This record gives sequence, structure tokens and C-alpha cells, in this order.
Amino acid sequence: MLYYLFEYLKDLGVPGAGVFEYISFRAAMAVFTSLLISLIFGKSIIRLLQKQQIGETVRDLGLQGQIEKQGTPTMGGLIILAAIVIPTLLFAKLDNIYIILMLVSTLWLGAIGFTDDYIKVFKKNKDGLAGKFKILGQVGLGLIVGLTMYLHSDIVIREKFDNQTIIENKVNAQSETGSNDIFKPEEKSLKTTIPFIKNNQFDYSWLLSWMGDGYQKYTWIIFIPLVIIIIAAVSNGANLTDGLDGLATSTSAVIAATLGILAWISGNFIFADYLDIMYIPHTGELAIFMSAFIGASIGFLWYNSYPAQVFMGDTGSLALGGIIAVFAIIIRKELLIPLLCGVFLVENLSVIIQVTYFKYTKKRTGEGKRVFLMAPLHHHFQKKGYHEAKIVQRFYIVGIMLAVLTIATLKLR
Repeated sequence: MLYYLFEYLKDLGVPGAGVFEYISFRAAMAVFTSLLISLIFGKSIIRLLQKQQIGETVRDLGLQGQIEKQGTPTMGGLIILAAIVIPTLLFAKLDNIYIILMLVSTLWLGAIGFTDDYIKVFKKNKDGLAGKFKILGQVGLGLIVGLTMYLHSDIVIREKFDNQTIIENKVNAQSETGSNDIFKPEEKSLKTTIPFIKNNQFDYSWLLSWMGDGYQKYTWIIFIPLVIIIIAAVSNGANLTDGLDGLATSTSAVIAATLGILAWISGNFIFADYLDIMYIPHTGELAIFMSAFIGASIGFLWYNSYPAQVFMGDTGSLALGGIIAVFAIIIRKELLIPLLCGVFLVENLSVIIQVTYFKYTKKRTGEGKRVFLMAPLHHHFQKKGYHEAKIVQRFYIVGIMLAVLTIATLKLR
């Protein structure tokens, strides 16, 4: 909203009003504002949660320090949601379709998580929202994101011409008969980026090329289910990772910073040209949203680091994972998720492996066996005697390493 106010002031000739045109300035303001909201209002929200006796119910799983967490305020994800949404509304261009998608995704999954926490806390039902309703909500968001990506006229890409065409364009420009533009005109496309591959654009419609002429119009058959799977997988991965003080928050902040960089360079034709990547107009604005996300995560970590004064609950964890998934999809970097979100991935896989192997061995031998001492994976290390804070720090370091490798894929092809 402030962007439009300062645009109006600029038209009136007010000195300095034009600073809001710079994404870098608005991104910095978004980080600062989200940190303030988390730090200042976070304390008030925690006190309110304590007053309402909204505390975590903890089962005795034989884990060090587990019982001590009993009664710690939960639903702290409300702090994160407020610290993301408010700065975005203040500093971003609200007519940008990517910003709209991110706000919808944040509030949508935040609402699902809030419902789950509400049932656990106020209805005293430890199972919370039934899994089928969570999945239904994730499918609904996947349909919104997928159809918007497929149909909306503002969601376009611009690919680079080949080197020969660029040379010809420059020659034509010098003779005043053509353009020296190195990027092709805007086009509707569901192409994405394949890491580690040269000329790394991949069009999902290729998977339907066997259908003959006009197969491109059926690309949604492949794309939309993939979007749903990615959103469900990453949001549930973040939810599983949220089991130790500060673990989901710190790893999410690292992932967010990486995605913010990728969005900024993808939306800047100079960097897109230099790095030889797909140029996606208007995605630079997403740097403001992701700056608010980073500020919200770091600000929440002030209260969520060991020993935690508040837990985010599903209100926060489902939203964090869903934001990361949708963000990666709309900047065409969803195939980087297994690498960038490696911590979420191994947490997911540890649960799948544990449950599958237990059921298999119980069916075969009558006695279920386990691969890990406990799943998700972070609890396995707790069972092995590692302190909670050490596990979080090491997972965080691994997350940074994965983030660096993700950025390196821009040149490692």
C-alpha cells in the first residue's frame, strides 16, 4: 500500500518519494518491519496464549527434555503469519499476480494449520484435523496455483535467443532495421529449470508429445497434479521437521534466503542474461515477500530457539512449507526442491521408511522392526543421546551447505 502512496507523492514532486521504486529498498524495509512485528508483538501474543492456557500437550516418548516442554504456548505461527503478511501488504505491488498468489498461499495453509491447532488445543483432540481434510486443503491450494500458472495472462517467461540470432539482432539494430534484444518476446509457457543440465529448460508438455498435434493444450494434465504433490510434500515435510526448538524455523530461513536470491535474479534481465537462465518478468517483486518471510522466521527464532518460549504449531509449519513450495513453483525452480529442501526431504523419507519397513516386517514375521530408533530423523539422533540444540545446529549447517550447492547450480551445468 505504501508503494502506491509514494508513487502518488512522487507525481506531486515530493523529494525522495521515488525511493520506493527500488525493490532493494522495499525488501530491506520488509525485513526490518517483519523483525519488528515478530520481536515486539511476538511477546504480547505469547502472553495472550499463556493467558488463554493455549499450551502444548506433550506425550512422554522417552526423549531428553520432552516432558519439560509440557504447557509451552503453541499456535505461535500467528506471529509468523502476521510478520509476513503485514510487511508484504505495506511494501509490495499488490497488483502483481505473484504477490497475490503468495498471500493466498500463506493465508490458505495458515488457516488449515490454525484449524488443526484449534482442534488440538480447544477441543482437546490430540489428533487434530483429520489427515484427509489437510490433504483436501493442500489439493485445493494446488488447484489454485496450478490453474493460475496455466491460465493467467501475466504469468509469462522470456527465453534467450541462440547466439547466432543475438548476433544477427545486433547487426540489424546497427542498421536500424531490427532489435538488439537478446530475449525472445513474452510467451505463455510451463517450462521449468532442470539443475545441472546445460540448456536446462524443460517443458512439461513434452511428456505428452506422443498425443500428436495440439498436445500442448493438455499440459495441465501433468502440471497441476505435480503442483499438488509438491505443495503437499513440502508443507508436510516442514510440519515433520518442526519437532525440535528452532529446527523448522532456522532451516526455513535458509531456504527462503536462497529462493529470494533466485527470484531476484530471475526477474532481472541483466542477471538472467549473465547467468544464462530463464528470464521471468515481474518475479523480482517476490524478493519483498521473501524478505518479509526471512524477517518473520528470524524474529520468531528469538522466542523459538532452545529452550523455546513458544511453538509455531501447524499454524506456522504448514504455512512455511507451503510458502516454500509455491514460491519455488512460480519461479520455475521446483526441480531444485529435493536439493534445497533436503532437510525436509530426509525427514519425510525417514517417516516413510520407518512406517513401511515396520508394516512389512510385521506382516512377514509377526513382529514389526524399525530402521531408525525413532522417526522423524531428528528424534533418532535424540534417542542416540545427542542434545537437542546440537541436532538443530547440525541440521542448520547441512541446510546452509545445501543452499550453497543450490545457488551453485546456476553455473554448474
